[in-house]
Amino acid sequence: MKAKDSKNFLEALTELEKEKGVSKESVLEAIEMAMLAAYKKNYGEDENVEVIIDRESGDIKVFETKTVVESEDFVDPNMQILLEDAKIIKKKSKVGDVLKFEVDCENFRRNAIQNGKQIVIQKVREAEREYIYERFKEKEGNIISGIIRRIDTKRNIFVEIDGIELILPPTEQSHSDIYRVGERLKVYLISVEKTSKFPKILISRKSEGLLRKLFEIEIPEISSGLIEIKSVAREAGSRAKVAVHSKDVNMDTVGACIGQKGARIKNIIDELNGEKIDIVIWKETPEEFVSAALSPAIVESVEMQEDGTARVMVEQSQLSLAIGKNGQNARLVARLTGMRVDIKVVEKTQKCETEEVENINE
Repeated sequence: MKAKDSKNFLEALTELEKEKGVSKESVLEAIEMAMLAAYKKNYGEDENVEVIIDRESGDIKVFETKTVVESEDFVDPNMQILLEDAKIIKKKSKVGDVLKFEVDCENFRRNAIQNGKQIVIQKVREAEREYIYERFKEKEGNIISGIIRRIDTKRNIFVEIDGIELILPPTEQSHSDIYRVGERLKVYLISVEKTSKFPKILISRKSEGLLRKLFEIEIPEISSGLIEIKSVAREAGSRAKVAVHSKDVNMDTVGACIGQKGARIKNIIDELNGEKIDIVIWKETPEEFVSAALSPAIVESVEMQEDGTARVMVEQSQLSLAIGKNGQNARLVARLTGMRVDIKVVEKTQKCETEEVENINE
Protein backbone atom coordinates (compact mmCIF):
# COMPACT_ATOMS: atom_id res chain seq x y z
CA MET A 1 0.00 0.00 0.00
CA LYS A 2 1.07 3.55 -0.61
CA ALA A 3 1.84 5.69 2.44
CA LYS A 4 -1.43 7.61 2.05
CA ASP A 5 -3.46 4.43 1.67
CA SER A 6 -1.76 2.91 4.71
CA LYS A 7 -2.61 5.94 6.82
CA ASN A 8 -6.23 5.94 5.64
CA PHE A 9 -6.41 2.24 6.40
CA LEU A 10 -5.29 2.72 10.02
CA GLU A 11 -7.71 5.63 10.46
CA ALA A 12 -10.54 3.43 9.18
CA LEU A 13 -9.68 0.77 11.75
CA THR A 14 -9.65 3.40 14.50
CA GLU A 15 -13.14 4.52 13.49
CA LEU A 16 -14.29 0.90 13.34
CA GLU A 17 -13.10 0.41 16.90
CA LYS A 18 -14.96 3.50 18.10
CA GLU A 19 -18.22 2.82 16.27
CA LYS A 20 -18.46 -0.98 16.42
CA GLY A 21 -16.23 -1.78 19.37
CA VAL A 22 -14.06 -4.05 17.23
CA SER A 23 -10.51 -4.10 18.60
CA LYS A 24 -8.10 -2.42 16.19
CA GLU A 25 -5.31 -4.70 17.36
CA SER A 26 -7.36 -7.86 16.77
CA VAL A 27 -8.11 -6.72 13.21
CA LEU A 28 -4.43 -5.99 12.52
CA GLU A 29 -3.48 -9.40 13.86
CA ALA A 30 -6.13 -11.00 11.64
CA ILE A 31 -4.73 -9.17 8.62
CA GLU A 32 -1.21 -10.30 9.46
CA MET A 33 -2.41 -13.89 9.66
CA ALA A 34 -4.19 -13.53 6.32
CA MET A 35 -1.10 -12.03 4.71
CA LEU A 36 1.09 -14.80 6.11
CA ALA A 37 -1.25 -17.48 4.76
CA ALA A 38 -1.23 -15.78 1.34
CA TYR A 39 2.57 -15.52 1.32
CA LYS A 40 3.06 -19.19 2.15
CA LYS A 41 0.53 -20.15 -0.47
CA ASN A 42 2.58 -18.28 -3.08
CA TYR A 43 6.10 -19.10 -1.91
CA GLY A 44 5.76 -22.38 -0.02
CA GLU A 45 4.39 -23.59 3.31
CA ASP A 46 7.88 -24.26 4.66
CA GLU A 47 8.93 -20.62 4.47
CA ASN A 48 9.95 -19.39 7.93
CA VAL A 49 8.51 -15.90 7.67
CA GLU A 50 6.31 -13.46 9.54
CA VAL A 51 4.20 -10.58 8.26
CA ILE A 52 4.20 -7.41 10.33
CA ILE A 53 2.04 -4.32 9.88
CA ASP A 54 3.62 -1.18 11.30
CA ARG A 55 1.16 0.16 13.92
CA GLU A 56 2.19 3.75 13.19
CA SER A 57 2.54 3.90 9.40
CA GLY A 58 0.43 0.92 8.29
CA ASP A 59 3.27 -0.33 6.10
CA ILE A 60 3.29 -4.10 5.47
CA LYS A 61 6.64 -5.87 5.78
CA VAL A 62 7.66 -9.51 5.44
CA PHE A 63 10.56 -10.84 7.51
CA GLU A 64 12.46 -14.09 7.26
CA THR A 65 14.12 -15.63 10.30
CA LYS A 66 17.08 -17.97 9.75
CA THR A 67 19.91 -19.42 11.80
CA VAL A 68 23.47 -18.76 10.61
CA VAL A 69 25.43 -21.98 9.89
CA GLU A 70 28.63 -23.19 8.21
CA SER A 71 28.35 -24.90 4.82
CA GLU A 72 28.76 -28.40 6.27
CA ASP A 73 25.72 -27.86 8.55
CA PHE A 74 23.53 -26.31 5.88
CA VAL A 75 20.52 -28.66 5.38
CA ASP A 76 17.38 -26.51 5.37
CA PRO A 77 17.35 -23.31 3.27
CA ASN A 78 14.03 -22.29 4.78
CA MET A 79 15.42 -22.30 8.32
CA GLN A 80 19.16 -21.71 7.79
CA ILE A 81 21.47 -19.25 6.03
CA LEU A 82 25.15 -19.69 5.15
CA LEU A 83 27.60 -17.58 7.09
CA GLU A 84 28.91 -15.82 3.98
CA ASP A 85 25.36 -14.90 2.88
CA ALA A 86 24.50 -13.70 6.36
CA LYS A 87 27.51 -11.35 6.38
CA ILE A 88 26.14 -9.66 3.28
CA ILE A 89 23.01 -8.81 5.21
CA LYS A 90 24.73 -8.16 8.52
CA LYS A 91 28.51 -7.77 8.46
CA LYS A 92 29.08 -8.93 12.07
CA SER A 93 27.05 -12.14 11.70
CA LYS A 94 28.53 -15.31 13.22
CA VAL A 95 27.58 -18.98 13.37
CA GLY A 96 24.63 -19.59 15.66
CA ASP A 97 23.13 -16.13 15.26
CA VAL A 98 19.41 -15.92 14.48
CA LEU A 99 19.09 -13.45 11.65
CA LYS A 100 15.85 -11.60 10.96
CA PHE A 101 15.76 -9.67 7.71
CA GLU A 102 13.17 -8.06 5.48
CA VAL A 103 12.15 -9.78 2.27
CA ASP A 104 11.77 -7.63 -0.83
CA CYS A 105 8.35 -8.65 -2.15
CA GLU A 106 6.48 -5.58 -3.38
CA ASN A 107 4.45 -7.64 -5.85
CA PHE A 108 3.34 -9.93 -3.03
CA ARG A 109 2.19 -7.01 -0.91
CA ARG A 110 -0.02 -5.70 -3.68
CA ASN A 111 -1.49 -9.11 -4.52
CA ALA A 112 -1.83 -10.28 -0.92
CA ILE A 113 -3.95 -7.28 0.00
CA GLN A 114 -6.45 -8.21 -2.70
CA ASN A 115 -6.32 -11.94 -2.05
CA GLY A 116 -6.72 -11.52 1.69
CA LYS A 117 -9.55 -8.98 1.50
CA GLN A 118 -12.36 -11.46 2.07
CA ILE A 119 -10.48 -13.13 4.90
CA VAL A 120 -10.00 -9.78 6.58
CA ILE A 121 -13.67 -8.88 6.18
CA GLN A 122 -14.64 -12.22 7.73
CA LYS A 123 -12.27 -11.66 10.65
CA VAL A 124 -13.71 -8.21 11.24
CA ARG A 125 -17.23 -9.66 11.22
CA GLU A 126 -16.21 -12.39 13.65
CA ALA A 127 -14.60 -9.85 15.97
CA GLU A 128 -17.71 -7.65 15.80
CA ARG A 129 -20.01 -10.61 16.54
CA GLU A 130 -17.85 -11.59 19.52
CA TYR A 131 -17.92 -8.04 20.82
CA ILE A 132 -21.72 -7.85 20.49
CA TYR A 133 -22.09 -11.22 22.24
CA GLU A 134 -19.90 -10.21 25.18
CA ARG A 135 -21.56 -6.78 25.47
CA PHE A 136 -25.08 -8.21 25.69
CA LYS A 137 -24.17 -11.38 27.59
CA GLU A 138 -23.19 -9.34 30.63
CA LYS A 139 -26.68 -7.74 30.56
CA GLU A 140 -28.51 -11.06 30.39
CA GLY A 141 -31.34 -11.23 32.94
CA ASN A 142 -31.62 -7.44 33.18
CA ILE A 143 -33.77 -4.65 31.77
CA ILE A 144 -32.29 -2.73 28.85
CA SER A 145 -33.82 0.14 26.92
CA GLY A 146 -33.70 1.37 23.35
CA ILE A 147 -35.55 3.22 20.61
CA ILE A 148 -38.22 1.64 18.39
CA ARG A 149 -36.90 2.11 14.86
CA ARG A 150 -39.49 0.26 12.78
CA ILE A 151 -42.38 -2.21 12.85
CA ASP A 152 -42.76 -4.70 10.01
CA THR A 153 -45.88 -6.31 8.54
CA LYS A 154 -45.46 -9.36 10.81
CA ARG A 155 -45.64 -7.09 13.88
CA ASN A 156 -41.97 -7.56 14.73
CA ILE A 157 -40.69 -4.56 16.66
CA PHE A 158 -37.14 -3.48 15.76
CA VAL A 159 -35.50 -1.85 18.77
CA GLU A 160 -32.12 -0.13 18.55
CA ILE A 161 -30.10 -0.74 21.70
CA ASP A 162 -26.50 0.52 21.97
CA GLY A 163 -26.33 0.88 18.20
CA ILE A 164 -27.54 -2.71 17.59
CA GLU A 165 -31.00 -3.46 16.20
CA LEU A 166 -32.78 -6.24 18.11
CA ILE A 167 -36.14 -7.82 17.31
CA LEU A 168 -39.04 -7.99 19.77
CA PRO A 169 -41.22 -10.73 18.22
CA PRO A 170 -45.01 -10.85 18.64
CA THR A 171 -44.67 -13.87 20.96
CA GLU A 172 -42.77 -11.71 23.47
CA GLN A 173 -45.02 -8.64 23.30
CA SER A 174 -47.58 -7.61 25.91
CA HIS A 175 -51.03 -7.02 24.43
CA SER A 176 -51.48 -3.89 26.57
CA ASP A 177 -48.44 -2.20 25.03
CA ILE A 178 -48.75 0.35 22.26
CA TYR A 179 -45.63 0.48 20.10
CA ARG A 180 -44.77 3.65 18.23
CA VAL A 181 -41.71 4.30 16.06
CA GLY A 182 -39.31 6.71 17.72
CA GLU A 183 -40.45 6.01 21.28
CA ARG A 184 -38.16 4.60 23.99
CA LEU A 185 -38.93 1.07 25.15
CA LYS A 186 -37.74 -1.00 28.11
CA VAL A 187 -37.32 -4.73 27.47
CA TYR A 188 -36.09 -7.71 29.46
CA LEU A 189 -33.03 -9.49 28.07
CA ILE A 190 -33.91 -13.18 28.41
CA SER A 191 -30.90 -14.83 26.78
CA VAL A 192 -27.86 -14.36 24.55
CA GLU A 193 -26.51 -17.31 22.57
CA LYS A 194 -23.62 -17.69 20.16
CA THR A 195 -24.45 -18.89 16.65
CA SER A 196 -22.45 -19.31 13.44
CA LYS A 197 -23.73 -15.88 12.40
CA PHE A 198 -25.11 -13.02 14.52
CA PRO A 199 -25.62 -13.78 18.24
CA LYS A 200 -29.16 -14.89 19.06
CA ILE A 201 -30.51 -12.25 21.46
CA LEU A 202 -34.00 -12.77 22.90
CA ILE A 203 -35.78 -9.76 24.41
CA SER A 204 -39.26 -9.61 25.92
CA ARG A 205 -42.03 -7.41 27.26
CA LYS A 206 -43.99 -10.50 28.27
CA SER A 207 -41.48 -12.24 30.53
CA GLU A 208 -42.05 -12.58 34.26
CA GLY A 209 -38.42 -11.51 34.57
CA LEU A 210 -39.40 -8.01 33.42
CA LEU A 211 -41.84 -7.65 36.30
CA ARG A 212 -39.34 -9.06 38.80
CA LYS A 213 -36.66 -6.60 37.70
CA LEU A 214 -39.08 -3.65 37.79
CA PHE A 215 -39.80 -4.52 41.44
CA GLU A 216 -36.07 -4.60 42.18
CA ILE A 217 -35.57 -1.19 40.54
CA GLU A 218 -38.54 0.56 42.17
CA ILE A 219 -38.34 -1.01 45.63
CA PRO A 220 -35.00 -0.47 47.44
CA GLU A 221 -35.88 -3.03 50.12
CA ILE A 222 -35.89 -5.72 47.44
CA SER A 223 -32.61 -4.70 45.81
CA SER A 224 -30.98 -4.50 49.26
CA GLY A 225 -32.25 -7.94 50.26
CA LEU A 226 -34.58 -6.86 53.08
CA ILE A 227 -37.50 -8.17 51.02
CA GLU A 228 -37.26 -11.26 48.85
CA ILE A 229 -39.37 -12.04 45.80
CA LYS A 230 -40.28 -15.70 46.21
CA SER A 231 -42.21 -16.21 42.98
CA VAL A 232 -43.92 -14.36 40.14
CA ALA A 233 -46.87 -15.33 37.95
CA ARG A 234 -47.97 -13.13 35.11
CA GLU A 235 -50.37 -12.92 32.19
CA ALA A 236 -48.75 -10.00 30.43
CA GLY A 237 -50.91 -6.96 29.87
CA SER A 238 -53.69 -8.22 32.11
CA ARG A 239 -52.77 -9.33 35.62
CA ALA A 240 -49.88 -10.57 37.73
CA LYS A 241 -49.19 -11.89 41.21
CA VAL A 242 -45.93 -11.39 43.10
CA ALA A 243 -45.15 -13.34 46.29
CA VAL A 244 -42.85 -11.46 48.67
CA HIS A 245 -41.30 -12.28 52.02
CA SER A 246 -39.21 -10.55 54.68
CA LYS A 247 -37.36 -12.09 57.61
CA ASP A 248 -38.00 -8.88 59.53
CA VAL A 249 -41.32 -9.57 61.26
CA ASN A 250 -41.75 -5.86 61.99
CA MET A 251 -41.57 -4.82 58.34
CA ASP A 252 -44.69 -3.87 56.46
CA THR A 253 -43.76 -5.91 53.39
CA VAL A 254 -46.80 -5.08 51.29
CA GLY A 255 -46.65 -1.41 52.30
CA ALA A 256 -43.00 -1.19 51.25
CA CYS A 257 -43.86 -2.63 47.84
CA ILE A 258 -46.79 -0.28 47.35
CA GLY A 259 -44.89 2.79 48.54
CA GLN A 260 -46.12 6.08 49.95
CA LYS A 261 -49.50 6.90 48.39
CA GLY A 262 -48.94 3.93 46.07
CA ALA A 263 -46.08 5.66 44.24
CA ARG A 264 -43.83 2.61 43.85
CA ILE A 265 -46.41 0.18 42.53
CA LYS A 266 -47.87 2.93 40.33
CA ASN A 267 -44.53 3.35 38.55
CA ILE A 268 -44.46 -0.37 37.81
CA ILE A 269 -48.07 -0.45 36.64
CA ASP A 270 -47.49 2.58 34.41
CA GLU A 271 -44.47 0.90 32.80
CA LEU A 272 -46.65 -2.15 32.09
CA ASN A 273 -49.47 0.03 30.74
CA GLY A 274 -52.06 -0.66 33.41
CA GLU A 275 -51.36 -4.33 34.16
CA LYS A 276 -53.00 -5.20 37.51
CA ILE A 277 -50.60 -6.49 40.16
CA ASP A 278 -51.48 -8.43 43.32
CA ILE A 279 -48.82 -8.44 46.04
CA VAL A 280 -49.03 -11.65 48.06
CA ILE A 281 -47.30 -12.38 51.36
CA TRP A 282 -45.42 -15.65 50.95
CA LYS A 283 -46.27 -18.31 53.54
CA GLU A 284 -44.15 -21.29 54.46
CA THR A 285 -47.03 -23.74 54.68
CA PRO A 286 -48.69 -24.58 51.33
CA GLU A 287 -52.20 -24.21 52.74
CA GLU A 288 -51.56 -20.67 53.98
CA PHE A 289 -49.74 -19.69 50.79
CA VAL A 290 -52.57 -20.85 48.52
CA SER A 291 -55.12 -19.10 50.72
CA ALA A 292 -53.15 -15.82 50.60
CA ALA A 293 -52.54 -16.11 46.84
CA LEU A 294 -56.27 -16.46 46.09
CA SER A 295 -56.86 -12.91 47.32
CA PRO A 296 -59.14 -11.00 46.91
CA ALA A 297 -61.30 -14.10 47.45
CA ILE A 298 -61.98 -15.16 51.06
CA VAL A 299 -61.07 -18.80 51.53
CA GLU A 300 -62.83 -21.05 54.04
CA SER A 301 -60.18 -23.77 54.08
CA VAL A 302 -57.34 -25.37 52.09
CA GLU A 303 -56.50 -29.04 52.28
CA MET A 304 -53.49 -30.63 50.61
CA GLN A 305 -54.19 -33.91 48.79
CA GLU A 306 -51.81 -36.85 48.44
CA ASP A 307 -51.14 -36.00 44.79
CA GLY A 308 -50.07 -32.44 45.74
CA THR A 309 -53.35 -30.78 44.74
CA ALA A 310 -54.59 -28.00 46.98
CA ARG A 311 -58.32 -28.46 47.55
CA VAL A 312 -59.80 -25.04 48.29
CA MET A 313 -63.22 -24.52 49.88
CA VAL A 314 -64.98 -21.19 49.37
CA GLU A 315 -68.50 -19.88 49.84
CA GLN A 316 -70.69 -19.49 46.77
CA SER A 317 -70.33 -15.70 46.97
CA GLN A 318 -66.55 -16.00 46.71
CA LEU A 319 -66.44 -18.49 43.86
CA SER A 320 -66.22 -16.00 41.00
CA LEU A 321 -63.51 -14.02 42.80
CA ALA A 322 -61.49 -17.16 43.50
CA ILE A 323 -61.67 -18.35 39.91
CA GLY A 324 -61.36 -14.94 38.30
CA LYS A 325 -62.43 -13.91 34.82
CA ASN A 326 -62.01 -16.87 32.49
CA GLY A 327 -60.21 -18.71 35.29
CA GLN A 328 -57.36 -16.20 35.39
CA ASN A 329 -57.04 -15.83 39.17
CA ALA A 330 -56.93 -19.59 39.70
CA ARG A 331 -54.38 -20.05 36.91
CA LEU A 332 -52.10 -17.38 38.37
CA VAL A 333 -52.37 -18.92 41.83
CA ALA A 334 -51.43 -22.33 40.46
CA ARG A 335 -48.34 -20.89 38.74
CA LEU A 336 -47.39 -18.71 41.71
CA THR A 337 -47.54 -21.60 44.21
CA GLY A 338 -46.44 -24.36 41.85
CA MET A 339 -49.46 -26.45 42.84
CA ARG A 340 -52.63 -27.68 41.18
CA VAL A 341 -55.59 -25.80 42.69
CA ASP A 342 -59.01 -27.43 42.91
CA ILE A 343 -61.71 -24.96 44.04
CA LYS A 344 -64.99 -26.22 45.48
CA VAL A 345 -68.05 -24.49 46.87
CA VAL A 346 -69.18 -25.27 50.41
CA GLU A 347 -72.69 -24.47 51.64
CA LYS A 348 -72.94 -23.64 55.33
CA THR A 349 -75.51 -26.28 56.15
CA GLN A 350 -75.35 -29.54 58.02
CA LYS A 351 -74.91 -31.34 54.70
CA CYS A 352 -72.46 -29.52 52.42
CA GLU A 353 -73.00 -29.57 48.72
CA THR A 354 -69.90 -29.16 46.59
CA GLU A 355 -69.34 -28.01 43.09
CA GLU A 356 -66.05 -28.79 41.42
CA VAL A 357 -64.60 -26.11 39.16
CA GLU A 358 -63.15 -27.72 36.05
CA ASN A 359 -60.24 -26.75 33.86
CA ILE A 360 -59.01 -23.89 36.05
CA ASN A 361 -55.43 -25.13 35.87
CA GLU A 362 -55.23 -25.48 32.10
